[in-house]
Amino acid sequence: MPEGEIERLTEDIIAALKTVFDPEIPVDIYELGLIYRVDISDDRHIEIDMTLTAPGCPVAGDMPGWVENAVGSIHGVQGVTVNMVFDPPWDQSRMSDEARVALDMW
Repeated sequence: MPEGEIERLTEDIIAALKTVFDPEIPVDIYELGLIYRVDISDDRHIEIDMTLTAPGCPVAGDMPGWVENAVGSIHGVQGVTVNMVFDPPWDQSRMSDEARVALDMW
């Protein structure tokens, strides 16, 4: 895949991930640091490792589908696999500065 295409897909994937929110927290999952890995294969299949702020999160069964739908809607994406992982456990250090400002967590 050409380098420019990888860059475009990466930007589009990040934008799509930023449309998915944990309903209990007014910050998107990308800025919360819930996305651990995004892999783009040569055949444009996207594999994502993500976590939750807590394993018992009420939307644990729904959020991977939201991520799959958001990323799967990107032009050129041929498929999406979302893996839920809990190692390493999420903690507040994974949040971006944008998330910290939105949540007033300095």
